[in-house]
Amino acid sequence: MRRISWVLAVVLCVTVVLAGCGKKDASAVVKDLNDVSDKLESKTGSYQGSGTMTLYTGESPQEYQVEVWYQNPSYYRISLKNAQKNVTQIVLRNDDGVFVLTPSLNKSFRFQSDWPENQGQVYLYQTLLRGILSDNSRQFADDKESYVFEVAANYHSQSLVRQKIWLSKDNYEPKQVQVSDSEARVIVEVKFNEFNFDTKFEKDSFDMQRNMTALNNSSVGALAEVDENGNLIVTEEQGVEGVTQEFVMKELGGFGTIEPGYLPTGVKLKDANQVADSKDHSVLLRYDGAYQFTIIEARPADRVTSLAPATGIDLGFTMGALTGDEQQTLTWMDNGIEFRITSANLPVSEMMHIAASLQEQSGK
Repeated sequence: MRRISWVLAVVLCVTVVLAGCGKKDASAVVKDLNDVSDKLESKTGSYQGSGTMTLYTGESPQEYQVEVWYQNPSYYRISLKNAQKNVTQIVLRNDDGVFVLTPSLNKSFRFQSDWPENQGQVYLYQTLLRGILSDNSRQFADDKESYVFEVAANYHSQSLVRQKIWLSKDNYEPKQVQVSDSEARVIVEVKFNEFNFDTKFEKDSFDMQRNMTALNNSSVGALAEVDENGNLIVTEEQGVEGVTQEFVMKELGGFGTIEPGYLPTGVKLKDANQVADSKDHSVLLRYDGAYQFTIIEARPADRVTSLAPATGIDLGFTMGALTGDEQQTLTWMDNGIEFRITSANLPVSEMMHIAASLQEQSGK
């Protein structure tokens, strides 16, 4: 009897130990993720990650090298390098606002926005956490070295419906994200090759001028300002002559006419015209049909930045600024060219689709 009792005791102990080392279920992982989220919101919250983002929105996949920095309370730096065009853009948020920088062309664009709080981004860890924690109908799976969640997608584009998120079992760092449409086709995919929590950044890591000179530009200078209509704002300190000398546009030549590869059903090009005597080589395209809208393309003056109040719109390959109420304008920079889509009835989701198709085209 004593021998049997001893054997049963050993078996019971082993069972308890194995149970304690068993696989975590969804509720246990979600509880841990709440703790991770709280830590990111703490005074020392920070992370740094890098990987590859692929967009499947056009005829051929577009690949970007992406690097993300975050430091509490609300400092962000996202670097997006287009592998095909070899152009790097930086989305930056600091105490001065939200910037979209193209260091190689010495151009910047700034808008007043609470991004990214008002819109999630697939490459931001907080967005992924929010998607998991807020979806009570989340699906969970244990996949070898990762925990996998499938949850609703909460992005500005209505075509993005579901997302699948892989998190490391070791410390819940992101490994992979796939965002799909209503037909389960993957539209955006991010694969992280490196991710570290508690990163120590230098004091000027999120400074605009430091990031503008990150690619060895020799000088940056002060920024000129334009209003929401694109008109140059001249301060008393600068004077017209000072602005003319400091912010003279680099002559880069014309870029032709860039037509979108996608148009909404029932929409046709009405006309396309080069704007006469425009120093920025402006092109105006007008569309009519089920929706009416215009596209303006131009090479703006060097170092000019917009300060119009705007909503940040993640276009995948860059950040756009949405302004206006009854008539809305989506503005963004790509490869040194500023694009503006303006319409009173074109949905924002369609603007985003058109923007993505313009990114794939070259001037004709």
